[in-house]
Amino acid sequence: MRLTALLALSITVVYGQGRGGGRGAQPPQTPKAAAPIDLTGYWVANVTTDWRWRMTVPPKGDYQGLPVNAEARKMADTWDPVKDEAAGEQCKSYGAPSIMRIPGRIHITWVDDQTLKLETDAGQQTRTFYFGTPQGSGGDWQGVSQASWDMVPAGRGLAQSGALKVVTTKFKPGYLRKNGVPYSANGVLTEYYDVIKEPNGGQFLVISITFEDPAYLKQADNSGWNPAPCTSR
Repeated sequence: MRLTALLALSITVVYGQGRGGGRGAQPPQTPKAAAPIDLTGYWVANVTTDWRWRMTVPPKGDYQGLPVNAEARKMADTWDPVKDEAAGEQCKSYGAPSIMRIPGRIHITWVDDQTLKLETDAGQQTRTFYFGTPQGSGGDWQGVSQASWDMVPAGRGLAQSGALKVVTTKFKPGYLRKNGVPYSANGVLTEYYDVIKEPNGGQFLVISITFEDPAYLKQADNSGWNPAPCTSR
């Protein structure tokens, strides 16, 4: 995990794949036809980083590696999984900002020429990525996701490449980790999905994630600021 700013959390997760399966002006292609990479199929998580936070439930009060503020720590210190279960909110750590870090398998398919669907076996969640106008108003665990192709211009003789960019908002408040570290409904999740092909034919789905939350990932004062001069030893 690496931090890009005091109010943003940036991470990368990797999935391996197991699946079956003219001149002149041209009419605009649909997002499906214009796809520079094929994301469809079944993928399984390769847990290569943050093992102890992803494979086990961290103890209460473990915020290590997360740039949370005092309010977030205060809320996490009151975490009670029994209370969440009684309220029917077992999925608080399966929302859009955290679901891709949960070990398991995902299944990606095209719903139509303008829409991708991502399903998870962990938590049985479904995310819908809209290239056109998003449907629905959010307010659930997965929120509203706007998708676009982030294209890389191709040089002469080279195939065009790119990645899927997804920006998600309007989700329910939940947990960044199972131990109650919170995120708010005002956060913004930005993801880039790319496919890396190995010489042996293997493929990996690499997801770069940045999450911004003004409520819980923002430092409110100058705590920790410690200017120091250069040293030679």
